[in-house]
Amino acid sequence: MSGGKYIDEEGVLYTTPIIRDQGNIYKPNNKVMADDNEKPTHDVLTKEIDLVNRDPKHLNDDVVKIDFEDVIAEPEGTHSFDGIWKASFTTFTVTKYWFYRLLSAIFGIPLSLIWGIYFAILSFLHIWAVVPCIKSYLIEIQCISRVYSICIHTFCDPLFEAIGRVFSFVRLTVRKEV
Repeated sequence: MSGGKYIDEEGVLYTTPIIRDQGNIYKPNNKVMADDNEKPTHDVLTKEIDLVNRDPKHLNDDVVKIDFEDVIAEPEGTHSFDGIWKASFTTFTVTKYWFYRLLSAIFGIPLSLIWGIYFAILSFLHIWAVVPCIKSYLIEIQCISRVYSICIHTFCDPLFEAIGRVFSFVRLTVRKEV
């Protein structure tokens, strides 16, 4: 389509190109609307999920990237039989892989539900309780800070200016006597 307009397979109109790379589709976040009051034609809660790169923000790079060599290592001069070493490597790798899949199959959906509820509650509290309390506190403290500032300028500033003028006439000289 010409004029900088692009349509996806669902008929949603975008102003920047839709990128298709090795079976993945990357859609821009700039849908074209007929007017400002029109709702998006695409559900905003659904999101394209990347089945290849499942940790795009690299949250678990330093924690769970554990390989056989990170856990078990034989130094020079202390080696088991080659067959035992290969079987140990295979056993470790396959067990870790399938046991993770088994645990995620059993506990993945219930834990996703729990974490979804937890973060929904956390978001709700932040939006409806924490931020309004902080804003209210800042409004109230602003009033108090104005009163405090007036008191300081009224009572303390003249006192400190007077003390400063008294001591401004004091001259000190330091002499070194040998």
